[in-house]
Amino acid sequence: MLSFPQYRGNLSYRCLSCGQEYPSSNLYYTCPECKGVFLLVDHNFSSLTQKSGSEWQEIFDNRARSKRKAFRGIFRYYELMAPILEEEDIVYLGEGHTPIVEASEKLSRYVGQPLAYKNDGQNPSASFKDRGMACAFSYLNYLVRKHGYKKILTICASTGDTSAAAAMYAAYVSESIRSVVLLPKGKVTPQQLAQPLGSGALVLELPGVFDDCMKVVEYLADNYQVALLNSKNAWRILGQESYGFEIAQWYDWDLANKAVFVPIGNAGNITAVINSFLKLYKLQIISTLPKIIGVQSEHADPVFKYYSQPKDKRRYSPVKVKPSVAQAAMIGNPVSFPRVKGLVEEYENLGGTFYVVQVKEQEIIEGMLLANRHGHISCTQGGECLAGLIRAKEKGLLDKRELAILDATAHMLKFVGFQQMYFENSFPPEYGITPKEELINWPKEVLSEEEKSQLDFQDFVQKAGEAIVQTLGIEKNEE
Repeated sequence: MLSFPQYRGNLSYRCLSCGQEYPSSNLYYTCPECKGVFLLVDHNFSSLTQKSGSEWQEIFDNRARSKRKAFRGIFRYYELMAPILEEEDIVYLGEGHTPIVEASEKLSRYVGQPLAYKNDGQNPSASFKDRGMACAFSYLNYLVRKHGYKKILTICASTGDTSAAAAMYAAYVSESIRSVVLLPKGKVTPQQLAQPLGSGALVLELPGVFDDCMKVVEYLADNYQVALLNSKNAWRILGQESYGFEIAQWYDWDLANKAVFVPIGNAGNITAVINSFLKLYKLQIISTLPKIIGVQSEHADPVFKYYSQPKDKRRYSPVKVKPSVAQAAMIGNPVSFPRVKGLVEEYENLGGTFYVVQVKEQEIIEGMLLANRHGHISCTQGGECLAGLIRAKEKGLLDKRELAILDATAHMLKFVGFQQMYFENSFPPEYGITPKEELINWPKEVLSEEEKSQLDFQDFVQKAGEAIVQTLGIEKNEE
């Protein structure tokens, strides 16, 4: 059996606004000096270059064959993530290593680009948020062990997926950790609301949208003893970096001619994706930085607006959001934007390419329907990525030979309500969605209950069968 890594990092929180650093032995969310957001940096990272890129590839590939719990999930890449944890701290619930599924030839031909979906809805709580929570809760285990804490109260604001993941991990780990979630009332799908309730979390609803809930959570984290689990928590970002590591490993560490599409939302995931590729590149594990394309709905597009301005005149401004079928993207002031801004500058300085495209709500919902009609299990955020791919092609941002890797952040079953609204043509006007007849799909009644009640069973079978024959136009067996 492979041994647990001996390497230990020297991690600290680095403020992206004022540059102050704080020790990783305590949980910080924002800089006490200026309230800026943190990235966790490993001051021992350069020592990892003592191994060659090919040696690291072999290490990670060997771990992929291991049944050791610590290597089965996101901590296969231990040295690149949270290398202060001990093996006993690590939580594993089956997260990570979600499949990358190439699109059918028909879908690729329709879009005019080779593409694949990474189905992060196949994480245990059915979204990518499990990656960050596995790391955040492993770190909480570390704090409980290191400081002897008897009780930790975790709290998060959510549009659904964050609360589901936080509640599930809290239910699994030590009894000393309890979960509370704040949701915007009426802005979360029934499926997503059911998850934290089923995990036993205390669910509190507030009027407004996600941004309102986030402000309340920030107030609580700043003034009371609670562990904030939103992406302001830099440990969440570390866990989500595993998404990029997995893409690189799946393609045998060759990311030439690859374009990775990521919905922006609160900007935590795209932060993690950028930083993951930077780490691999600095250790020469990959020799090419892939193209990264962020996607935003026109109903919540502050990052798109920022990068649409001339480089020397860019100014960031939050926006007021409108309702969006991509609920996780309905955020007008992404917490992690400062992280994105700093990492994009570094990415581009090292030769990488970064774009942001904007898409319409109609394109998002129809992107989901199009993907799923070709065998995928895409959520609306995955539909947003497919719409973003089509928009990127229109703008000439892609080479024809580039493989587009799209992020389906959650399972489509979490968003079946939006599919139903499309089929029923029941979207409120503010969504700006007019369904197309050819995409509406409803069950077709063969016989009524009244007709069945008037037939004996054999006659029912024959009449139902003949009705289906007429509907489908199938031919009878030859004599």
